[in-house]
Amino acid sequence: MVSKKICVLGSSAAGKTSLVNQYVHSIFDDRYLSTIGVKISKKELADVTLVIWDIEGKDIYTNINLSYLRGAAGYFVVADGSRIETLGEAMAIRQSAIEVLGANLPCYLLLNKCDLVHKWEIAQETIGEIEKLGVKIFKTSAKTGSSVGEAFETLAKETLKQ
Repeated sequence: MVSKKICVLGSSAAGKTSLVNQYVHSIFDDRYLSTIGVKISKKELADVTLVIWDIEGKDIYTNINLSYLRGAAGYFVVADGSRIETLGEAMAIRQSAIEVLGANLPCYLLLNKCDLVHKWEIAQETIGEIEKLGVKIFKTSAKTGSSVGEAFETLAKETLKQ
């Protein structure tokens, strides 16, 4: 079976680890544990094994270690819908990833915490503007699982086309 490396990038506390845990193990834990470095998980699908690299988040003290991206077949950039600053950080991280990996690698922006949409600071108009730039977006919830499987499986299918 073919294996594909998928990276999960974004700001600290955007929900990257929770999204991976929801997808791989169908669990959600609302305790926050910061990822240090990278955590690697595997998920076997019918035609591909996803090797998911959950990379520590960017914050004022750390930057993304772009060397972790080497060999990636695709990636997610995660923003927390309830924290507007994470969207700008996610878009900057996406640009850095494009500079390392090229523009042809499949990438999705995951706007996480859609279960808290009443607390969102990211307006629908802003989302529409980002989509006009060609950025593919999923609104996800690591807590409820909403669109999490769909996002990972869509990315997996795209990686197989390459």
